[in-house]
Amino acid sequence: MAPSTGSVHPVRYLTVFAVLVAVLYALVFFTGDKSVTPKLGIDLQGGTRVTLTARTPDGSKPTPDSLRQAQEIIETRVNGLGVSGSEVVIDGDNLVITVPGDDSAQARSLGQTARLYVRPVQTSQAAAPAGTQAPAAGETPAQTPAGTETPAPQNRPFPAQDPSTSPEPTPAPADGSGTETAEAADEIAAARATRQSTDPAVQQQAMATLDCSVPDPLRGNDDPALPLVACSTDGQAVYLLEPAIIDGQEIADATSGYNSQQSRHEVSLTFKSEGSNTWATFTSQNIGKQAAFTLDSKVVSAPVVQGATPAGSSTSITGSFTAESAKELANTLKYGSLPLSFAASEAETVSATLGLASLEAGLIAGLVGLVLVLLYCLLYYRMLGVLTALSLVLSGVMVYAIMVLLGRYINFTLDLAGIAGLIIGIGMTADSFVVFFERIKDEMREGRSFRSAVPRGWARARRTILSGNAVSFIAAAVLYILAVGQVRGFAFTLGLTTILDVVVVFLVTWPLVHLASKSPFWSKPGVNGLGAVQQIAKERKAAAASAKESRV
Repeated sequence: MAPSTGSVHPVRYLTVFAVLVAVLYALVFFTGDKSVTPKLGIDLQGGTRVTLTARTPDGSKPTPDSLRQAQEIIETRVNGLGVSGSEVVIDGDNLVITVPGDDSAQARSLGQTARLYVRPVQTSQAAAPAGTQAPAAGETPAQTPAGTETPAPQNRPFPAQDPSTSPEPTPAPADGSGTETAEAADEIAAARATRQSTDPAVQQQAMATLDCSVPDPLRGNDDPALPLVACSTDGQAVYLLEPAIIDGQEIADATSGYNSQQSRHEVSLTFKSEGSNTWATFTSQNIGKQAAFTLDSKVVSAPVVQGATPAGSSTSITGSFTAESAKELANTLKYGSLPLSFAASEAETVSATLGLASLEAGLIAGLVGLVLVLLYCLLYYRMLGVLTALSLVLSGVMVYAIMVLLGRYINFTLDLAGIAGLIIGIGMTADSFVVFFERIKDEMREGRSFRSAVPRGWARARRTILSGNAVSFIAAAVLYILAVGQVRGFAFTLGLTTILDVVVVFLVTWPLVHLASKSPFWSKPGVNGLGAVQQIAKERKAAAASAKESRV
């Protein structure tokens, strides 16, 4: 006989939960780096700090609005990469980026200017030997030395930025004030005079003497309306490029992926309407010619146009990409270029502001609170308190696995604020149990048995539980959207535990209580702690019968 519509299958719910836990821990133990510990935030494990110094073409002081805009874009890049727990702070005319761990390359990549242009290639040649310097504007071109070897390429997609190195440093003022700003302006002006000259002789000399092994003083400050002599990112080639035809602001979307046919990582670009039309026209009229994608005055890729690209179609940037560098470039291009170019300082290690002692203190406080809650539940609810303890333990088991996986796959870092969110979330889970158990008591006070009170109490309690958790989740979501820094970590873990509360109550607590209601042993008042409630029900029934007899 088929089960009725109201049939309950608690074993199925418990099986679903067991499968979920098994899948989570299979991912923990058999995927990725197989680490079984969550990633910790800056306040608990320390991090790496990089200071970005703004460089303006005229040497003027950056405006507060441009610094705030740069801060917002970098924070958006941080969110796009999933680097949770990172900090981007304005410090005078600088931006200070701090990321968890000891990976300084990640902090540097977040501060990349990311000014992308598409420029037609006029000509190209092998890069000049290391140490060759370009002449100043107006100097007579010299012959390029022959028989020298091409410098080895840099083994990274984006050259390190070092503001201390410049081809022609400007003497420092006597008082030392404004030295770095003046030097940066002079470097940019000198580089523009040679590498963006419209004089063919100066262009050829710049190509012959441009040293691709040193940091680029022009990075991100080239004029898109002028020609450009630029190095490739691997330092092996020098290009003479025509004025830009497409600005990076015309990028609508950027994604990274692996081209299995070419066995390489690529970045796929989708242009906005105007950029897409320009690209379609260019490719149809320049088949067989090269088009260079320049990023911060470096040629990332210079593919040959094989055929016309229809308007609205995507195009790809190829180069010496790894999966990580392709993802970083796509993320950087997607969220836009910075309004300023920056020179990055050397990375410095930041010690933990709170440390493991604070972590242990927080965990001990949470454990003490949890034990007190469990003791109260055991004394007040007895058998139901045992089920509460089991549900909370299983909830903690699932939360731990999720924290490990989030740290592995989206770089989520757990800080002290996040731990506070987890503890509060587990307390809210206990509130859901209380709502359910009190509904059972209400049904029993009306004269129903424990067995019949459980399904009726659940039908009334689940609406209250869902409503309460919905309010909590909305509050956590709003807090996450509006907050910054570690408060977002608190909101994230609070929202996560709110969702898990619903999962645990529906897949664990309710099925366990339903099974207990059908057990003769667990239904005994002395075991389930509901004897006083049953006594009240008997007294009410007797009082009702007595009142009825008196009326007769």
